[in-house]
Amino acid sequence: MAELLLSKNYQVYGIIRRSSSLNTSRIDHIYQDPHEPDARLFLLYGDLNDGSSLNRIIRMVRPDEIYHLGSQSHVRVSFDIPEYAGDITGLGTVRILEAIRESGLNTKFYNASSSEMFGSAPPPQNEKTPFYPRSPYAAAKLYAHWMTVNYREAVGLFACNGILFNHESPRRGETFVTRKVTKAAARIKLGLQDKLYLGNLDARRDWGYAPDYVQAMWLMLQQDRPDDYVVATGESHSVSELLDEAFGYLDLDWNDYVSIDPRYYRPTEVDVLQGDATKARERLGWAPTVQFKRLVRLMVDADLAAERRNLESHFVHKAP
Repeated sequence: MAELLLSKNYQVYGIIRRSSSLNTSRIDHIYQDPHEPDARLFLLYGDLNDGSSLNRIIRMVRPDEIYHLGSQSHVRVSFDIPEYAGDITGLGTVRILEAIRESGLNTKFYNASSSEMFGSAPPPQNEKTPFYPRSPYAAAKLYAHWMTVNYREAVGLFACNGILFNHESPRRGETFVTRKVTKAAARIKLGLQDKLYLGNLDARRDWGYAPDYVQAMWLMLQQDRPDDYVVATGESHSVSELLDEAFGYLDLDWNDYVSIDPRYYRPTEVDVLQGDATKARERLGWAPTVQFKRLVRLMVDADLAAERRNLESHFVHKAP
């Protein structure tokens, strides 16, 4: 689920792609049967490569706010499937914008831009920093970003871009480096894994806490005028620092377990991303509440608890 449509009657509609494999596990804790009288979350089938489905859903729901986070979201994978990345990440955004315009509704639109659009631009990066995308993902995000600006200026939509730097939590996908590291540290501590393969350990990122960033997204659509905002902590840390913190927290030396796999290198690397969120702080009243060390430890604790539950469940099932 990557698109959220909110209505004034406090109902939330999520757009999901149809799949033969159930892929809603991350919302099981909040999902309710739609037949229940107090149900507020409803799932609708749609796809970012199908403008007619988006148009139909928007006309049916008549949302007050749309939070658009849908994309082919893995930077490294975008080099392997650049056409798909451009279609879903770039044109998919235009399909939603056009569906809003055609509906005639006064729907507020949030677009998830990305710090990857800055690419090789020197840090710290803010709203005035020239973009220099270094991957098909980043280039597609940049197209979506400027089309959002275009629909705001040319058509008059209330459309905002949130240029979010890396935002993490225990719910982060396991193919992303933060979760890869914290999950591996937990599994190694419990004797369930003995190796972790990574790529560039020198890359530096501005990692923040996802719930903080969702708050910033919401604040953007509560303003009187639409605008674009960088959302970041202002700190930059390397992958090796991430390893230091995650493994060190569990009294492990990551050098004993981590190996480099060249397959994880990007063809064009982004060396340093570090955001300057002064505008969001001054105009939205936003500030991060969780810094790097606490974020990493929060994720390690969650992965450690999850792996222990898995172990307990395994032994329960194996018991005679």
